[in-house]
Amino acid sequence: MIRSLYSAGSGMVAQQINVDNIAHNLANANTVGFKMRRTQFHDLLYQNLVQPGSAAGSQTVFPSGLQIGLGARPAANEISFSQGTFLTTENPLDVVIQGKGFFQIRRPSGELAYTRSGAFHLDRDGNVVTSDGDPLEPQITLPQESQNISIGTDGTVSYALPGQTAVQQAGQIQLANFANPAGLNSLGRNLFSPTDASGEPTLGIPGGQEGLGTLQQGFLEQSNVSVVEEFINLIVSQRAYEANSRVVRASDEMYQQVNQMTR
Repeated sequence: MIRSLYSAGSGMVAQQINVDNIAHNLANANTVGFKMRRTQFHDLLYQNLVQPGSAAGSQTVFPSGLQIGLGARPAANEISFSQGTFLTTENPLDVVIQGKGFFQIRRPSGELAYTRSGAFHLDRDGNVVTSDGDPLEPQITLPQESQNISIGTDGTVSYALPGQTAVQQAGQIQLANFANPAGLNSLGRNLFSPTDASGEPTLGIPGGQEGLGTLQQGFLEQSNVSVVEEFINLIVSQRAYEANSRVVRASDEMYQQVNQMTR
């Protein structure tokens, strides 16, 4: 058996998954609050033809050994939660988190999900909801005639009513943070759910002592995907795929030479 066939084949599969991940990043380059993923690889098992450090004689050992690797495999595609750029909008319900933290969203199933996307709207009942209609948690409701909506850096939501000078408070936005955000499970629609790897969420007010970031009204956090960097990664992955395919071709030619030895 020529091991190079299988090793190169595993390399091609790994690079194909890497290209799939790059394509996903590029497809979401303009998705609000999207966080890119970076593929990580592991080498596979080794066949120890000569174990390093094994006895070479009565008083000597092999200094390095002879180990043949069996290829590579994708191990993870970790989420990068680096801050995306801020886009100015004219919507008073657009909010960014400057620093750590996630907005809490109540899904139709009743479970909580978490997001970095702060593109919020009002539904027909005046509740602050996402573009899918899922409300913030804790729920914040504004009267339909409210005006001059203000969201403070600490998450305090206030508004004024027509004919009144006094400002009223509708509630306060809370943020959640995780010990290991990279361990969150992606649900799609810019939502994440906690796992055993991420740990349970720690709740607090924006800018509080829990290390949570502050809120900025009238901005949206753009995707943290660097298109230039992704294209560079695409070129590298494509060349690695091509190199592995040439190893497969070379191994096939070696098999061909062996089959022709009896002729």
